[in-house]
Amino acid sequence: MVSSSSHSLLSLITLLIITINLNTQLIFAQPRYLSKFCFPNEGNYTTNSTYRTNLNSLLSTSLLSNGNGHGFYSSSSSQNDVERVYAIGLCRGDINPDACGSCLSNSTISIAQACPNQKVAVLWRDVCMLRYSNRSIRGFMEAGPIFYTTSSGNVSSSDVGGFNWQLMTLLERLRGEAAAGGDLVKFAVGNVSKNNVISQTIYGLAQCTPDLTESDCNNCLVSIAGDIPQCCYGKLGGRLGTPSCSLRFDVYKFFNDTTADTTITRGKKSTMSARTVILIVVPSVFGMVLTISTWIHAMLRETGEEVLGEEADEIRSAEALQFDFASIRVATNNFSEENKLGWGGFGDVYRGTLLNGEDIAVKRLSTDSALGDLEFKNEVLLVARLQHRNLVRLLGFCLEGNERLLVYEFVPNASLDQFIFDPIKCANLDWESRYKIIVGIGRGLLYLHEDSCLRIIHCDLKVSNILLDAEMNAKISDFGMTKLFMLDQRQGETNRVVGTYGYMAPEYVMRGYFYDKSDVYCFGVLVLEIISGQKICSSRHEENEDLLSYAWKNWKEGTASNIIDPTLRTGSRSDEIMRCIQIGLLCVQQTIAERPTMASVILMLTSSSLSLPEPSQPPLFMIELEMSGVVG
Repeated sequence: MVSSSSHSLLSLITLLIITINLNTQLIFAQPRYLSKFCFPNEGNYTTNSTYRTNLNSLLSTSLLSNGNGHGFYSSSSSQNDVERVYAIGLCRGDINPDACGSCLSNSTISIAQACPNQKVAVLWRDVCMLRYSNRSIRGFMEAGPIFYTTSSGNVSSSDVGGFNWQLMTLLERLRGEAAAGGDLVKFAVGNVSKNNVISQTIYGLAQCTPDLTESDCNNCLVSIAGDIPQCCYGKLGGRLGTPSCSLRFDVYKFFNDTTADTTITRGKKSTMSARTVILIVVPSVFGMVLTISTWIHAMLRETGEEVLGEEADEIRSAEALQFDFASIRVATNNFSEENKLGWGGFGDVYRGTLLNGEDIAVKRLSTDSALGDLEFKNEVLLVARLQHRNLVRLLGFCLEGNERLLVYEFVPNASLDQFIFDPIKCANLDWESRYKIIVGIGRGLLYLHEDSCLRIIHCDLKVSNILLDAEMNAKISDFGMTKLFMLDQRQGETNRVVGTYGYMAPEYVMRGYFYDKSDVYCFGVLVLEIISGQKICSSRHEENEDLLSYAWKNWKEGTASNIIDPTLRTGSRSDEIMRCIQIGLLCVQQTIAERPTMASVILMLTSSSLSLPEPSQPPLFMIELEMSGVVG
């Protein structure tokens, strides 16, 4: 006969087995996380360490007890502990408290599996993000690491330009709304309905952790929006996230109608209920899962498509930027020779004055472009969004018949080549002025590559495309021209190589490939021209050396001062000039991987204490190009 105590023990064991079994099923039924970063270089903790104890306690109990009632959780272990752990959890702003608590509790399990023993980690699920660290993370904007995913569907080729324009317009609006959301919630959703520009409704979402300032939230969202052209170009859907912010878009409605405000209003009661369950279940489950090294998850993806939402008022942007052809013709005196400022590969440039007295520069594009009117307009609207002090501002455009005009701000001091290659004017450019120009070009290029809402590779950077304003600040012009007119390009490859002799990177000339570091190559050529006062294709001495060959030879022989413009050799900061020569040579290295990014270049230029690597040989192929008939 079984005693009552034995029966009770058996019942308890049976209940425990059932509970563990149910919890285990619950664990393995969870959808797989989207992405994670484990930061092994930030240090590891051991199994019996205080850090692990603090982390277990924080993630299983303390964090989920310290929410703001609106899907944001932040906590840390004991203040007096040297092994202090900090954690943040964030749920998507349209998710109810029960779903939020479930997502975060599952994330504590997943992060233990995905990043065992790491002191710093972050993990994203479909509707929440969880991170922890050995340093304070609340209130600090983290623009990286970044993760992204894309949908399998592609935008039709005829819709790509319009889709990108409408998408960026939508995300810019949501970015502002999310950043201005206040201290409790920084979250915005919206859509742009299908119209005569796009054939499908686009839905978007923007969110930051609410501990960020409005400025930091805005900067974080701008930063990841800059990755959209690289990760998600031509895709119907995509999402990007960092530990501090996230963006998402798709052509189906992936968010709930319930707004953040509604979730806030009903949050307290539901959150208490979810928290009670979590505090009971999670500690035991979390402790058990720490010993599990594998997991089985099913990737869940919501499907469906709804055509709902507001009318797209972004079309008005085109009207605001479109100039009347008759007005431009009057402003330029009927495109007279007296008003012509110059010419380039895409057309002639004229000075004009509008009726309000504003001076403008008008590029009259050649009429043999195969670009469709709608595609032209959409791409121009994208480029018009690029705003930086070191870029020439595009004011608008004009389309009438075969006429296609681009209207820019007027920059009074013309182009850089008219100064550095002129034996008289070059004397007006002392080293301080030239250094300011070099840094300005670098900052403008960095903006195009990394900080703008688009990712622009210039592909035709040269001295004649660097304009100087009244204060001799450098302004890059013709950015976006390659994007606008190289219609046969596909993901960094083109069958039509266009550019200027001497500036084109070898991978572009030889194979038609172009990268952001192809622009870095052009920048290096510019730096050497600005320092030497000589054109890249200038022949030197009896050996018919071009500037790159001459600069490299003198660098290797320890006579790099020979490169310097004679007008700079007295009274200038020779150490700074020599450093810039080295940076220029680093930018023009033959191997793409060895060239620095523009972010690194700016750091080199502005941090004199930073040691520089030794450059390797640049591509000395000028004569070969001349023989092969490559022209600019």
